[in-house]
Amino acid sequence: MTDRPSHRISSRKQPRQARSNDLVAAILQAAVQVLATEGAGRFTTARVAEKAGVSVGSVYQYFPNKAAILFRLQSDEWRQTTDLLRAILADVARPPLDRLRTLVHAFVRSECEEAAMRVALSDAAPLYRDAPEAQDAKAAGADIVQGFMREVLPGASEATRVLAGDLIKATLSQVGKAFSESPRTPAEIEAYADAMADMFQAYLRSF
Repeated sequence: MTDRPSHRISSRKQPRQARSNDLVAAILQAAVQVLATEGAGRFTTARVAEKAGVSVGSVYQYFPNKAAILFRLQSDEWRQTTDLLRAILADVARPPLDRLRTLVHAFVRSECEEAAMRVALSDAAPLYRDAPEAQDAKAAGADIVQGFMREVLPGASEATRVLAGDLIKATLSQVGKAFSESPRTPAEIEAYADAMADMFQAYLRSF
């Protein structure tokens, strides 16, 4: 995985014009294709530029290295997950445990639909996982989960709610990843998500 050495993972600059936005979009789309088809091991800025049909210099205008491109893909995925959490868990018109079941189903389906990309991003994580930007991005959804835990476990201590939230998030992430690594039918996804939701609901009802 040769590339220009750098510890920066933030974009060099943000596109301000439609043409620049189109260029960044093309670079990111090419990066998705390279990562999904060739994996993290063969991912380079040069391969992304070739796939996008632009010069390497054009890529470097916005991304200082391949880690920055990969981090952008990962942070976009984290943002989508945070939006999913917010849209489902903050819907106070529905009972909390129903919302949790909906979230589990949506998350497991998403894991299976984007398995190749998520596995490749996981393989590339050592390039950016310890950077401050990555820690900030991963923490973005914590308040949403803890707000939900305060609602569903009103009589529990804060420490208990934090533990419960962390346990559910970690289980969703790790078990969902493992499940999605093999091809799954819609019926298998439905059954697995139901079983996981049943487990979470039983756990929360035990408090």
